[in-house]
Amino acid sequence: MPPGPPVAARPTTIVIHYGEVGIKGKNRPFFLGMLKRVLQRSIEGAPVRKLRSLPGRLLLECARPLSADEEARVLERIGGVFGVAHFSVCAEVARDDLDGLEAAVVELASRMQTQRPRRSFRIVTHRSDKRFPITSVDLNVRLGQAVVDATGLCVDLKSPEMEVHVEVLQDRFLLYGDRRPGLDGLPVGSSGRLVALLSSGIDSPVAAYRLMGRGCRIFFVHFHSLPYTKRASLDLAEELVRQLARHQPSSRLYLVPLAEIQRKIVTEAPAPLRVVLYRRYMLRLAALVAKKVHARALVTGESLAQVASQTLDNLVAIEEAVDTPILRPLIGTSKGEIIAEARRLGTFDISIQPFDDCCSFLMPQSPETHAKLDQVLRAEERLGEMQPMLFDALARTEELRIKLPPLS
Repeated sequence: MPPGPPVAARPTTIVIHYGEVGIKGKNRPFFLGMLKRVLQRSIEGAPVRKLRSLPGRLLLECARPLSADEEARVLERIGGVFGVAHFSVCAEVARDDLDGLEAAVVELASRMQTQRPRRSFRIVTHRSDKRFPITSVDLNVRLGQAVVDATGLCVDLKSPEMEVHVEVLQDRFLLYGDRRPGLDGLPVGSSGRLVALLSSGIDSPVAAYRLMGRGCRIFFVHFHSLPYTKRASLDLAEELVRQLARHQPSSRLYLVPLAEIQRKIVTEAPAPLRVVLYRRYMLRLAALVAKKVHARALVTGESLAQVASQTLDNLVAIEEAVDTPILRPLIGTSKGEIIAEARRLGTFDISIQPFDDCCSFLMPQSPETHAKLDQVLRAEERLGEMQPMLFDALARTEELRIKLPPLS
């Protein structure tokens, strides 16, 4: 008997579960819509939709089957999107094909067992369409018995080493096994805009990442002292933003020249106050960028008492320079914790490369660690009118737009 026509491979379907987004009450449609938009931008327009019969989940249905490499890249992108709790690649079976469903569940369980040997399992059925005549419990029993007969695995309903999930939809079954963890949190853009002061060091990328996870879209500002320092810090700042781009598909990096302001401070202000004054003018410039991009607050990587400029007295003296709110997500975090998080993000190896930081340019030998605000204000009075220099620095600022690289 001649072989029949080859069976066409099914397009790849991925089920995406959301966590915190799902508990937002009346605001849930807004957060869910933002999550869908971020996912679609991250995976280049692939359709993501919510099914009424599938609460707490989104479906990404690719137009064609994906190769193993393509699937891995798509899954990596999904794993970088805040708002995703966990996700899985699905197999599909027609709704009227229970024998096919049994065979598919057995095949999935066997494959999972081959990948990582396990002794126990359970079937978890979600019967979204209550018109389906078999209850979830009865379907669990039927499918579980098929797996036991085929593999010899034991059923454990309380703490199984393996789970097979079955979603009963109106037109088909979806089934999937191990769930890949997501980042959870809130989708970028759902909590407004912030401007992050980004050095080329370890702390500030971690601070920006944390607030991305709370739904903020981050605009980055990096200060430099060209031509008196090398370009390395600018290149590293760009590399850091590209690394963070997997969580924010479209970013802007503003490269702000600070050298002329620093030179004036060096010649006309007391040496111990230089760093405090540098930081005050950085905040003023960052606040001007925030006004330009309609951001509501600034973000810094400051951690209390970590370095000379981050003592409580100095932080108070520095932040007085602007009315714009300043968020410090690392303020109570130890250096060891920050380094560990930077390693997880993939920013640590970038940040430890050698560079000339703008604050190290014309650094005093003994910086003030307990600046008094009245001293700082008197030092600024000696500098005279600085607005023209601020606007000149802003006019010479370079803007870089950084996007996720293409999937293919």
